[in-house]
Amino acid sequence: MSVVSNVQETQQPVSVTQYDAVVVGAGPYGLATAAHLRGRGLNVAIFGKTLELWRNHMPGGMFLRSHWWATNLSDPRARYSFEHFFRVSRYEKGYPVPIEAFIDYALWFQERAVPDVDETYVACVERSDGQFLVTLVDGRKVQSPVVVMASGLYYYAYRPQEYDHLPAELASHSVNHHDFSRFAGKQVVVVGGGQSAVEYTALLHEAGASVRLISRRPIHWLDPDRADERTIFEQLKSPNAGIAPGWRNWILEYMPYLFYHFPQPRKDRYMRNNYNAAASDWLRDRVVGKVTLHEGQAISAIQEVDDGLALSLSSGEKLKADHLMLATGYQVNVKKLPMLHPSLIAEIQTDRDIPLLSPYFESSVSGLYFVGLTAVRAFGPLFRFVLGNKAAAQRVAGAVARQVRARSR
Repeated sequence: MSVVSNVQETQQPVSVTQYDAVVVGAGPYGLATAAHLRGRGLNVAIFGKTLELWRNHMPGGMFLRSHWWATNLSDPRARYSFEHFFRVSRYEKGYPVPIEAFIDYALWFQERAVPDVDETYVACVERSDGQFLVTLVDGRKVQSPVVVMASGLYYYAYRPQEYDHLPAELASHSVNHHDFSRFAGKQVVVVGGGQSAVEYTALLHEAGASVRLISRRPIHWLDPDRADERTIFEQLKSPNAGIAPGWRNWILEYMPYLFYHFPQPRKDRYMRNNYNAAASDWLRDRVVGKVTLHEGQAISAIQEVDDGLALSLSSGEKLKADHLMLATGYQVNVKKLPMLHPSLIAEIQTDRDIPLLSPYFESSVSGLYFVGLTAVRAFGPLFRFVLGNKAAAQRVAGAVARQVRARSR
């Protein structure tokens, strides 16, 4: 680990640590990418709270929609799989997977594959003398020719504009909640129609809240999962895959870079037509008959009143609520990443505020990579899931290793 000298405006020397690559974010994609970069013999730093989104921004009692065998984190020698974790932990294989089991597995993975995560937040990433200067919130600075952005979902939480005038204590995005006990005895309206909206509705009801779910479309219930009991003939017709059974999903998983090469309008159309909001069948009994579902409706008017919120639905129905929870998903917008310096954001070529990426997850700024949700529009639905971390980590690590070798020559 080398140290070079830098001089600020005050002329006070500051030690700047040099790395081959810096990973921003310590979620599934960040951990896997750091593990593979190190597997290539590179000097790598990774910054961020380990599994912060999962530990602090998702409620206890959640379950993963994916099977355990579709949520492995990837390391170069494939030594730290979920299968291995089950053998050494108190958890048993099953479906659906409790979020607590996945978090404990990911922490177990991190301790072995990426043991020195620096849990300091990144304050700023900017370009300086042909490299990236990364400033941490504690004032430390590091320098690297490569930065991999694995910042996860948090900054991309989508809050529709019609709710912007409402204060956070009355209307909040679902990503801001970890403990629903404070809603016991309250009237809560959930907006959304996907997995999170339906599951949060169930959890709120089970925490003692009176809940209504408002969805613009009828809820699309997925078929009961039979992945562990399908016959060989069923699998030949429609093979098991981590996203969902079917040959298309199988190709996305086992040929993970193919989607990238299709024209963008075709990719957008495929995503729009095949991956709409849906809820797992195992949630049905937890909400149907237990909460009020307003399917095919929308909020047409909303205002603050003395005792909370007054809502009007498109059907003409009037509701009152103590709190409005927006389970309205996530939208990628690189301008929402606060650690990227404005001058760096200005350099990144985008479409719809989404970075344009090379076949190696590299943006138009040489050495700046994006993995996870930011890459979905370019690389496809695989990268909406934990399942995509292996393909992203392998591709990025190979590209960065080639860059480092080229510079050394």
